[in-house]
Amino acid sequence: MKLKDIEQLFHKELDALFGKDEVSQFFYWCIESFYNLSRLDLALDTNISITVEEQLKIIEALEHLKQEKPIQYILGETEFYGLPFKVTENTLIPRPETEELVSLILTNVTSSKVEKLGSTKKPITILDIGTGSGCIAISLAKHLPSAKVYALDVNTAALKIAKSNAELNQVDVTFIEQSVLEDFCIDIEFDVIVSNPPYVRELEKAEIKPNVLNNEPHLALFVADNNPLIFYKAITEFAEKHLTKNGQLYFEINEYLGKEMKDLVSNYKFENIGIIKDMFQKDRMLKANLIHQL
Repeated sequence: MKLKDIEQLFHKELDALFGKDEVSQFFYWCIESFYNLSRLDLALDTNISITVEEQLKIIEALEHLKQEKPIQYILGETEFYGLPFKVTENTLIPRPETEELVSLILTNVTSSKVEKLGSTKKPITILDIGTGSGCIAISLAKHLPSAKVYALDVNTAALKIAKSNAELNQVDVTFIEQSVLEDFCIDIEFDVIVSNPPYVRELEKAEIKPNVLNNEPHLALFVADNNPLIFYKAITEFAEKHLTKNGQLYFEINEYLGKEMKDLVSNYKFENIGIIKDMFQKDRMLKANLIHQL
């Protein structure tokens, strides 16, 4: 069967659900992943065909897409901050907003005393709490090769994926299996602590698209309506004890809870607390510095 015919089948079955442009993207991602063929290859030779056996993967992908399964889970991979990452149903699919968080950290760290400390005296130490696929920790490790990066998660299956992603991207990250909601001992001071913890309230489920709600791990997405900042409080308390005097704390946050987040962090020994908007002008990130201890 010609790939061009399968492309037309994708549009026939999926355009009403996703729109023509997105369906085209799905199709080209599939042929690149399954057959190592690019959009240009198909444009240069519209008669490229695949065998009946070879068709099984892409037809199965089409059926999954009709059920609104995310393309990243179908292919088992995605891209984040220019790097390849494996993803499964045990990990969230990394999002562009989180890329903005990584960019913010890299910009601030490389222009701050933290970077000077790391380059002249000791490696910068970074902890990513709730690492999931490892996208934040691995991206930081890739762009700060002298840093010592740690990543923590409670989910054994997610950590397995994160470790494989560290190997895939050839970076050294120390992984820790632990819940931040439980007391644990770690004899390390960190220059940077970052987290993108669960922050979607149950009451906001109606705003979540079905492909996310029905596929991505709820453990990594949702928090109870009556205690939506549970992870932020625990992480802020941990950061107060484990950041260096120049330490920086970063969060990805719920767009509706910017004021509440700022109020929370201000109850601890932090200063220069700022809420930062994402590309969509939504309150999405928080940055704070540990108050210098004199």
